Amino acid sequence: MPDETLYGRLGGYDAIRAVVDDFYDRLLDDEELAPFFEDADVERLRRTQTAFLCEAAGGPETYDAEPVREAHLHVPFTEDHIERAVGHLSDSLDAFDVPESDAEEVVGAVAAHREELLDRPADGGAE
Repeated sequence: MPDETLYGRLGGYDAIRAVVDDFYDRLLDDEELAPFFEDADVERLRRTQTAFLCEAAGGPETYDAEPVREAHLHVPFTEDHIERAVGHLSDSLDAFDVPESDAEEVVGAVAAHREELLDRPADGGAE
């Protein structure tokens, strides 16, 4: 019987990591988004994003990095940046022939954190 979890349908850790690697390659090739990663440990980001998606898809991996909001407070994302990134994620999922309904679940797991990615302290300082 096939695995009924999203994690199983996506092909497990290795398949999710391949999508994440493709996604980050696209982010780094995007001249509007690449500057956000200039000083980043991209390999660590690839690992944490993989763990995040694996956990969100019902896999055994655990996302144990900082909460999404805290990890992105220093990143001045706009709605346009997030839309561009979501577009790249969709393109990566499509490149790996992920069925549309499963791709929508993956994008939904990321989109659920949209406000946390955009949220900034009102005065720019610590709360």
